Amino acid sequence: MHEFLVSTGVVALAEIGDKTQLLAFMLAARFKKVWPIVLGILCATLVNHGLAGAVGALAARLIDAGILRWLLGLSFIGMAVWTLIPDRIDDDQSTATRNGVFVATFISFFLAEMGDKTQFATIALAAQYSLPWVVVAGTTFGMLIADVPAVFIGDRLGEKLPLKAIRITAALMFAALGVAALLGVGGGLGQ
Repeated sequence: MHEFLVSTGVVALAEIGDKTQLLAFMLAARFKKVWPIVLGILCATLVNHGLAGAVGALAARLIDAGILRWLLGLSFIGMAVWTLIPDRIDDDQSTATRNGVFVATFISFFLAEMGDKTQFATIALAAQYSLPWVVVAGTTFGMLIADVPAVFIGDRLGEKLPLKAIRITAALMFAALGVAALLGVGGGLGQ
């Protein structure tokens, strides 16, 4: 349960103000079709984070535990810095016009997650914990916690949210996770 909750929290925080959350706002505002967008987010996240979880599990088997602890700590500190940099998205709607809202959402979210901080968080968490499928379930749930409300809210409240303050708070939490990992706090939790 601990693995699931940590994974959920880390990704939900990382997703605040992220390009995929902005993409959820944009798709909802443009197409006004909530459920195909939500289903597209869910499916794309399961595939993307499933691959990331497999990479993390493989890394845990191939990398010495001491080195892995330093890599995890530094990756969380890197995510803290990355969180402070606002994301933007390019508004290419030709995919949605040709293939429908679900397909457009799936493709857009899958591609937007490639190399994104939530994908790296999934890799790091799957490397840290012994049950990568629980991590993938948690990171997927965290993604839905952050992005589904964005779909329902659409562009109505997007400009009124204090994204800078939220981004700074999330960055501080990632930095704390990084320092904790570097100090070995919770080192045996997933083993």
